[in-house]
Amino acid sequence: MGELVSIVYKPQDAAPSVENYTRVPRQQALLVAGYGIENDTKGGHSDRHLNIMAAHALEALAEEGFRTAPGQLGEQLILADVEIDSLPPGTRLQIGDAACVELTEPRTGCGKFERHQGKLRQEAAGRLGMMARVVIGGEVAVGDPVTVVAEVAALK
Repeated sequence: MGELVSIVYKPQDAAPSVENYTRVPRQQALLVAGYGIENDTKGGHSDRHLNIMAAHALEALAEEGFRTAPGQLGEQLILADVEIDSLPPGTRLQIGDAACVELTEPRTGCGKFERHQGKLRQEAAGRLGMMARVVIGGEVAVGDPVTVVAEVAALK
């Protein structure tokens, strides 16, 4: 079982930053099915509601000189003790008592990532987490348990 260790989002009234992703930390949030984090301007994009990363990947990237404070890699949720980068698309995770997300594709980074980090996205390849969609909404909070409830490979 894993744990939700960080939640950040981009509020609608946030001033854009040229140097960093604009992210505001939260202790709790409402995940909205079909959207993402309530009131997050990054939500609502088809199958890309959330960027989810593993805490251990952030620790390794920090050792390599990446800026890894919550939100600085563009992620919204950070999970401890979940091998997010090794889970296949289609895997579902329950966060807290009710919310459920489905992993849709590995996150690869972009030009914005490279500008903010001053490093090539290839230097972090395979460790940037997964994109996910919210399939069942619900309140989540830092410290909530995270459980893999279904893996595509297990369903075949």
